[in-house]
Amino acid sequence: MKGSIQNFGRARRGVLLFAAAALAMAASGAAVAVDSLKILVPAAPGGGWDQTGRALQAALQSGDIVKKVTVDNKGGAGGTIGIAQFVNSSKGDPNALMMGGMVMVGAIITNKSPVTLAQVTPIARLTGEYEVIVVPGTSKIQSMKELVAQFKANPGSVAWGGGSAGGSDHILAGMIAVASGVEASKVNYIAYAGGGEAQAAIMGGHVAAGISGYGEFAGQIKSGKLRALAISSDKRVPGIDVPTLKEQGIDVEMINWRAVFAAPGITDAQRKELIDIVGKAVKTPSWQETLKRNEWTDMYVAGDAFKTFLDNDTKRIDTIVAGLGLKK
Repeated sequence: MKGSIQNFGRARRGVLLFAAAALAMAASGAAVAVDSLKILVPAAPGGGWDQTGRALQAALQSGDIVKKVTVDNKGGAGGTIGIAQFVNSSKGDPNALMMGGMVMVGAIITNKSPVTLAQVTPIARLTGEYEVIVVPGTSKIQSMKELVAQFKANPGSVAWGGGSAGGSDHILAGMIAVASGVEASKVNYIAYAGGGEAQAAIMGGHVAAGISGYGEFAGQIKSGKLRALAISSDKRVPGIDVPTLKEQGIDVEMINWRAVFAAPGITDAQRKELIDIVGKAVKTPSWQETLKRNEWTDMYVAGDAFKTFLDNDTKRIDTIVAGLGLKK
């Protein structure tokens, strides 16, 4: 009888300990394994965010990390329309991700967007890409020197085409202007909603020059449909036969980073799980092959380290935008 009572006591204590552990897990917001994800690309198809989002989708699925991954596009205003939708519709959703990057930081500042990146959950910075300045393959302009000469003589005669107003393409045009002795406010910049639209406008001769990440124009450059005049790297990029702005006398360098964010209001455990999932994706052969094919720079950093970078870069971009006269 005494042994039965002792066994009962031990069993009861075991049940109580299990229940306490279960309650502790619930209180900590422990996440259930993610079997599906929705990735919002706050831009039209064809651009850098779209390419990065779909590359992440492919990596997640090729590595059997997540069973089902869908990608939706919601473009406009440098990503500020998309982020507003994401924040309003995905709060607390651990299965929702959004692409973004330097372009969005600038657009939020210039558009005075009421919704900012402070309202979403930073997961990881993924890639960096140098910007390239191109002209149509049929253009009479053969070099950056010729383009700058025309720009200095008559700034308004040179229409620069690129992504959203206040984004990295626009900022680079302003930086080139300042480095060339032209007021940034005189830059004749035409913004396009997505990379595909910008490419069509440049190749069609609707603008004198175009600016975007090298990966977006790589195919057209190699085919001769576009002529690359300069790249925004600090030194020549291996495998890319394009001179830097610096070596052509324009003291400007810039790298456009891209990242992934989660919804606002998720738990710490859910955030950690998403960080782990993305961390696995960037190690897959699919992702590594995409980096190589698109000539993207691996800038992966996750979690708190990414949040610190984001906070610092937001301040830096705010200063640049204000100095270039692009801040409203």
